[in-house]
Amino acid sequence: MGKLRFDISVSVDGYVAGPDQSLHEPLGVGGEDLHQWIVGLEAWRRPHGLEGGDVNVSTSVVDESQANVGAFIMGRNMFGGGPGPWRDPAWTGWWGEDPPFHAPVFVLTHHAREPLEMKGGTTFFFVTDGPRTALDQAVRVAGGRDVAVSGGANVAQQYFAAGLIDEFELHVAPILLGGGTRLFGNLEGLRIEQVRVIEAPGVTHIKYRVLK
Repeated sequence: MGKLRFDISVSVDGYVAGPDQSLHEPLGVGGEDLHQWIVGLEAWRRPHGLEGGDVNVSTSVVDESQANVGAFIMGRNMFGGGPGPWRDPAWTGWWGEDPPFHAPVFVLTHHAREPLEMKGGTTFFFVTDGPRTALDQAVRVAGGRDVAVSGGANVAQQYFAAGLIDEFELHVAPILLGGGTRLFGNLEGLRIEQVRVIEAPGVTHIKYRVLK
């Protein structure tokens, strides 16, 4: 079995999304600024089907985060479409017809839905039996490669609390959001060690290993 890993952009004051999240502003007020360091990178644009982009110190970090991943797990909010029963059966996620995952993606939700096969090898599977079931399914299809938790914070917290995350990387953006969604909460007893720190334009990458 590969690793269960997680990476996310976070503000200096510990928020992964700003206040007042909505369907029109899913990252909340100011939350988009957390990702300014990555959206111009060639390494980010390429899997999104876009040409061009910058190459800098962050390139190797992004390439590493995308390498050796056999499956992804995300929460309903990360997939989008609003809370509650699926109101729009045509909703296929935030990423268009060719999502950047190119692998099976297991979406944690309370509302069942048939698998959604997209272009480029991405298929969304909607799991209603909880995070452990989603992980078991992801591990099976990953074929010995890693499983990546794509977010959001609540899903990551569940896997942290269950002691299942092996390593994670924080991309610390030099902004203060002052409110919103925190990554770490109610995780007393989590023991970690720092693996590395990489300074790059507009961001500092800090990688940790979870001690078990």
